Amino acid sequence: GGNRPLVDHPRLLIPLHSNHIMKPGGHVPAFVMALGNGVHAVDTGFQRERFDAAYLVVQSGRAVFIDTGTNHAVVRLLEALQTVGLSPSAVDWVIPTHVHLDHAGGVGLLLQQLPNARVLVHPRGARHLIRPEALWRGATAVYGEAEMARSYGQLLPVPADRVLTSSDGMVLDWADRRLHLIDTPGHARHHHCVWDVQTQGWFTGDTFGLSYREFDTPQGAWIMPSSTPVRFEPEALRSSIERLLSRQPTCMYLTHFGRVGDVPRLGALLLKLLDEMVTMARGCTPGAGRHEALKRGQLVIFTHSLRQHGYDESSERIATLLAMDLELNAQGMALWLDRRS
Repeated sequence: GGNRPLVDHPRLLIPLHSNHIMKPGGHVPAFVMALGNGVHAVDTGFQRERFDAAYLVVQSGRAVFIDTGTNHAVVRLLEALQTVGLSPSAVDWVIPTHVHLDHAGGVGLLLQQLPNARVLVHPRGARHLIRPEALWRGATAVYGEAEMARSYGQLLPVPADRVLTSSDGMVLDWADRRLHLIDTPGHARHHHCVWDVQTQGWFTGDTFGLSYREFDTPQGAWIMPSSTPVRFEPEALRSSIERLLSRQPTCMYLTHFGRVGDVPRLGALLLKLLDEMVTMARGCTPGAGRHEALKRGQLVIFTHSLRQHGYDESSERIATLLAMDLELNAQGMALWLDRRS
């Protein structure tokens, strides 16, 4: 495969369409984490380590990717396949939880390397993968052109004949493994979550919030809601979270970041912080200072919660780790407030 061309991409360091297969038990890259029962988390490298995960699920010699990260992650996803001894032709499905670019930005590029795979996407998200121009414009309005070029790269379209849309309650019988998909609006209207019967866990995208490993303490993981633009709807998000919890899952596979257990405690904390965010946002006065007030209000809520959780590093460290989320959450809450008014 050494003579095969590389995609013109700064982080794509191995030839695509490579036929080289690494045998299981060989060197495992640090960004591939085996979680048991055929589930592997792949750190996509987006923004920082342990920030953004895609998942590779392996069953009976076949594979599924759930979320992909950005274009920059594709080389890691292909290397993860090699690590478990599978070729790109073994992948049957690519399932983005929603079409935000840190979850689905790499779908088009990845699919070019997977000859047998189809994409299973929420019906509201399909058109954005097939014709990504509007998705690109919307993301550029949020992040700016320079950040788009640096963090995401060019979005490649997905052929329409390789796209299947999900439906609420859909069951995917795949390779002796059953996956259920449900509609989970709140963070975004084009969001579905995937229930893995074998592990009794949900692949949650952003519906079940964000849990960064830097905030782990002897009390366990900490979690916070994600209200990023453009369709934050707190009532719908609360209902979606409660629906996930109703199956009494043993674990949650979060895109940000990794598998977490202790689900009842985290679910209660997530709903509590969501309510506090909503109350704070409703109290912010419209006008030029509202955006900064929304960021400050979140930081107060999250810092207080983290101190209760036993996190004792500096307030500056908290602000640094949450900087992107504070900004995007503030944008999402502002759009929600404007729609309400």
